[in-house]
Amino acid sequence: MTTSTAFVLPEPVGNVLSRLPAYPGSFLLVTALNQVLAKQLPADVRQYLLGKRLRIHVRDARLTFDFTCTGLRFSASKKQDTTDLTISANAQDFLRLAQRQEDPDTLFFNRRLSMEGDTELGLIVKNAIDALELPVLDLQQWTPDKVLARWLPGKRAAASRQSPVGKM
Repeated sequence: MTTSTAFVLPEPVGNVLSRLPAYPGSFLLVTALNQVLAKQLPADVRQYLLGKRLRIHVRDARLTFDFTCTGLRFSASKKQDTTDLTISANAQDFLRLAQRQEDPDTLFFNRRLSMEGDTELGLIVKNAIDALELPVLDLQQWTPDKVLARWLPGKRAAASRQSPVGKM
């Protein structure tokens, strides 16, 4: 994996983002985690995560996403006073991890990724994720035209199933 120059969001952008409410972001994060990650986690890892308070902290965006594990899935939480594990990095580094362009160990040893809290929990999470066959986040599939193409067929099908209103 290659190491790139770290991009940091400009401070004014972080100032704006830090004013956003935390819970909706946490909900979106756990929705993605449940779709991609939760079903693949081994039972022993899910058991170890049960009830753990976790946080993803995006340093430059000044955002935190708090969540817990219920054993089968992840659940969004309101901002917690303390967590069992906090994983921190800049937005670009999290994106590069999701795209499999960067290795977590490289980021960690370059001090661009940090884990605070329960060290054993951090290692279990890291090793479990490394062992999974996860899809690479392809940003091209999220361009507006591709999202609409996926969304519109479902909307058209639903509309055609509805009976016409006002016809005699």
